[in-house]
Amino acid sequence: MTDTTTTGTHTDIRTDTDDAALVIEGLMKSYPAKRNLLGRVTDTVDAVRGASIAVRRGETLALVGESGAGKSTVGRLALRLIEPDSGSIKVLGDDITAMGRSDLRKVRGRATMIFQDPFKSLNPRAQIRYSITEPMLSQGGYSASDRDKRVAALLDRVGLTAHHLDRYPYEMSGGQLQRVAIARALVTDPEIVVCDEPVAALDMSIRSHVINLLRELQAERNLAYLFISHDMSLVRVIADRIAVMKRGEIVECNDAATLFADPANEYTRTLLSAIPASHPNQRTFRPPPIARNARAKSTVAVMPIE
Repeated sequence: MTDTTTTGTHTDIRTDTDDAALVIEGLMKSYPAKRNLLGRVTDTVDAVRGASIAVRRGETLALVGESGAGKSTVGRLALRLIEPDSGSIKVLGDDITAMGRSDLRKVRGRATMIFQDPFKSLNPRAQIRYSITEPMLSQGGYSASDRDKRVAALLDRVGLTAHHLDRYPYEMSGGQLQRVAIARALVTDPEIVVCDEPVAALDMSIRSHVINLLRELQAERNLAYLFISHDMSLVRVIADRIAVMKRGEIVECNDAATLFADPANEYTRTLLSAIPASHPNQRTFRPPPIARNARAKSTVAVMPIE
């Protein structure tokens, strides 16, 4: 199992775990910041600096931090949607760091991603039927009958109907589209899903419904989630463990109850202090420890959906 040991304000994250769905070690990623007149890069900015985390099977590891901390970059690196400069990535025991395209395509059937904005992640010119079916076509090995059965079952599970299959994205609401995106991510029976701010683009009235859906699907399928978010209130509800990013580095990683009750890093304490007070007279908010079983049984209050 992954061992995390806190020293001072830093956390030593050991990724030698046998039950890990995802292990990344020493990931580095930089982008060009300046170019000269010849187009040559003269300066770079480090988006991710030596990030190491492990996500266990069936758990939710939340990756938190302010905007620009490098969270989404780590999520894309984890599935090699973008290429790392250095470091290693293991998905379900397979080292995908230098894996060829054909083998990588197979891995992506078992490791998928839900993006923040479904309006951008779904093809605007494709009907919903194709958007959900496309990952199976890419993977191969599914008969037409099997594809139809999987799409129908998942559509029903995420709260949509067969009437939505022939619609285009512009004919549906944001909440409906994110449910389509969830169905698309699960249609190949993955074991790990990277959730990149999956409710940030949705109205407040439907966020809780989508979060509850993700939790239920995780329990049913034993999914591992790398859950990327800047919302500590949301993370407190859904996460088993939390990794905190600051300027491209993981500065703390611990189980959710311990991190909320006794954060080791000053930056983590700053993030927690920014959580809105639950009472007008309460200046700061320090959540009490949460027992894992208690959190597992709790649910987010479901508000009316579209």
